[in-house]
Amino acid sequence: MLRVTFLGTGGSLPTPERNPSAIIINREGELMLFDCGEGTQQQMMRAKTGMKALSSIFITHFHADHILGIPGLIQTMSFHGRTEPLKIYGPHWVHEFARILSSLGYYKLKFEIDAIDLSPGDVVKRDDYSIVALKTEHSIPSLGYALVENMRPGRFDRQKAIELGVSPGPLFSKLHKGEAVEVDGKTINSEDVVGEMRPGRKIVYTGDTRPCKAILEASKDADLLIHDSTLASDQQQWAIESMHSTSEEAAKLAKEADVLKLVLTHISSRYSDNPTQLLEEAKKIFDNVIVANDLMELDVPFRDKN
Repeated sequence: MLRVTFLGTGGSLPTPERNPSAIIINREGELMLFDCGEGTQQQMMRAKTGMKALSSIFITHFHADHILGIPGLIQTMSFHGRTEPLKIYGPHWVHEFARILSSLGYYKLKFEIDAIDLSPGDVVKRDDYSIVALKTEHSIPSLGYALVENMRPGRFDRQKAIELGVSPGPLFSKLHKGEAVEVDGKTINSEDVVGEMRPGRKIVYTGDTRPCKAILEASKDADLLIHDSTLASDQQQWAIESMHSTSEEAAKLAKEADVLKLVLTHISSRYSDNPTQLLEEAKKIFDNVIVANDLMELDVPFRDKN
């Protein structure tokens, strides 16, 4: 499973239709939160994402609409008996932020917060995937993030393995893992029955940013690009001054990067209940695009490229 749930899709301010920024990714049961605007924990309850399996929070930057939901969330998890440490990643100042979190309210947390300072290019390695911190262009120090899965083994040709004398069972598993096996004095190599390695999945989340080179490069062939789309093209100058992106700019970047799907988010309150203008402008450039809505879920499937 690789599922993205959009908990907050609004820009700067909450509206009746949209909470501030937050997405949660469920990867094989592990939950990762990217930004955490106010009201995020209630959105998690509405979406039934759960909280117990939350391993990490990745903060793009320290504007209030991206972090104000964290104090309430950690207090709730502590109240529910969490004891496992929570990792909070972010740009410079994340250690001070974690210290403040731990002292808020007349209530001592029952678990530790591990703050990890990231810079552009840093990689958080997990068993079979990584989170890459990306340089973005906003009005304060900021990061985007790419979740990049490791390459997968190629397809196993069961019929060919049998024709070569390999019996179904443990030897199949060894071959699929890349090991050679011996059958009746004959060596069967993995590449004899296993195709080329296949790509894992890639999700890029920009946070607040102008279109930039680092996001473009990281988004090459991404399965899903979640891009700042605060404004329409008639507000281009304001997008530049506030260091956000228009839907048209996000679509141009998605097209150049050859991503599979683009999701527009961080929607200004002026389009909160009717983002049609944003969608129409983006679709003129890049067809496979949608505007995120609160509580929307997207499953990201594997795709073969060989």
